[in-house]
Amino acid sequence: MPDLVFTRRFSMGHRLIHGASESCALPHGHNEFVTVKLSPTQPARLDGHGNMPVSFQKAKSTWHRFVDEKLDHALQLAEDDPLLDWFKTHEPARARRIVVTPGDPTTELMVCLMMAKIGAFLQAEGNLLRCTEVSLQETPTNTVTFSGDPNDFIPTRNTISECWWHRPDMSVSNVP
Repeated sequence: MPDLVFTRRFSMGHRLIHGASESCALPHGHNEFVTVKLSPTQPARLDGHGNMPVSFQKAKSTWHRFVDEKLDHALQLAEDDPLLDWFKTHEPARARRIVVTPGDPTTELMVCLMMAKIGAFLQAEGNLLRCTEVSLQETPTNTVTFSGDPNDFIPTRNTISECWWHRPDMSVSNVP
C-alpha cells in the first residue's frame, strides 16, 4: 500500500539552557521543515476508482493546521526555563503560545513530541493511518529522523496522559 509523505515549513525560536551548547543558550531561531510519513492501518488493494487509502486533504489537514497555527513563529522552551516564568508573569497571553517541553527543546526531542502529537491526531480521526516516520530538518545540514514509539524516548512525566503531545487538540503546553 502506498505511504503518504508530506512536508511543512515553519519558523521557530528556542533556547537550550542545560549545557548542550553555550551558543544555543541565547534565544535564536530556525526555519525548519517537518516531514511525516503515514501508512494505512488496514492495507488493501486500491479500489480502481478513487485509488487512495485516504485523500491527502484529509490526511494532512489537522497536522498542517497544527504546524501553521501552533508551531510556526512559536517559541520553544524547557518547562524549567526561567524565561517561561517571565512570560507567565508579564505576558500571560503570549505564554500560552510557547511550546513547553520536558527539558531542552532539542530537535531530537521535538521530533519525538511531533510523532506523539500526530499519533494522537490520527487516533482521534479513526486510526485510518499511522505515522511511521517523522523528520525534522533544523538547518540544511542537520536533520533528525524518528520512527518507533516516541514514548520510549520522551522524558517521562507522572501524568503522561495529560501531556500536550498526547492530546488530540491544538495545545502546545499546559500553561492556562
